[in-house]
Amino acid sequence: MEHEVRVINDMVKDESAFVDRVLREVGNVIVGQNHMVERILLAMLTGGHILLEGVPGLAKTLAVNTVASVIRTQFQRLQFTPDLLPADLIGTLIYNQHSGEFTVKKGPIFAHMILADEINRAPAKVQSALLEVMQERQVTIGDTTWKLEEPFIVMATQNPIEQEGTYPLPEAQLDRFMMMVKVDYPTRTEELAILDRMASGTAPTVEAVIEPETLLQARTVVDQVYIDPKIKEYIVDLVFATRDPAAHGLSDIADYIEYGASPRASIHLVRGARAHAFLQHRGYVIPEDIKSVGMDILRHRVIPTYEAEAEEMSVEDILGRVFEQVDVP
Repeated sequence: MEHEVRVINDMVKDESAFVDRVLREVGNVIVGQNHMVERILLAMLTGGHILLEGVPGLAKTLAVNTVASVIRTQFQRLQFTPDLLPADLIGTLIYNQHSGEFTVKKGPIFAHMILADEINRAPAKVQSALLEVMQERQVTIGDTTWKLEEPFIVMATQNPIEQEGTYPLPEAQLDRFMMMVKVDYPTRTEELAILDRMASGTAPTVEAVIEPETLLQARTVVDQVYIDPKIKEYIVDLVFATRDPAAHGLSDIADYIEYGASPRASIHLVRGARAHAFLQHRGYVIPEDIKSVGMDILRHRVIPTYEAEAEEMSVEDILGRVFEQVDVP
């Protein structure tokens, strides 16, 4: 086993060399926001979808655009609005008067990387169409279904403070996102660097440094990153602690959790931890990998009670107690 782990570790070191090139190129445009950029890369390495939440002006859209530009692949930006229709997303059938037949006009969803900007502004029918695309990775127009080409990732943004004219995402759709990342303000030093870089009148640019095939090859390596059975038990303990807090010594927050995390959370914790280890050029998972990705994977899957809201107990506070209490292997 030790020999196998060493072999995997060496393979990961070789295959993850492109990560540093990507981060350097993205750093030519994006100042700070390392956590957000790392999570976007993590989503690409696992094929999981990601939801970025933050107030306007924090470079959410710019970060997604920049990371997508570093990869030579098809990229589409979709600006979600209340009058958007499913056909605007997936495409529609068009009648040809000369031939008397219907032809398919594919929508912008037929790309490798999708930026769903302000996703919570789209109505329920659009959300439903996007749900099939995200989960099944396929599009149905009329009687025909198309499988989407890999890599396929939905990277969505939403504004948490302006709720007028928005349609909150249902829990079923939120659960389809591998991660929900809270984007915060830059530091004072970072903001000064932003002024120097962005207020000069000349926008910085990036070059594509990797091919889609590189990303797909990296995914096969990520799947081989070693994860010890004790780490898997740790993941299950974390998830079960959100479902039955009292049984895990968390009676003080038992009244604050309405619903715990689903089995999909356990799956994504394994995949996310492996990808995080890959980003660190490491071929095996350690507990710190779980803790690093755990908050972003669990925060939108744990539903707090009204009592938690009344006590001003946030989901982050609840999960913080879970990570503190559950024993680390």
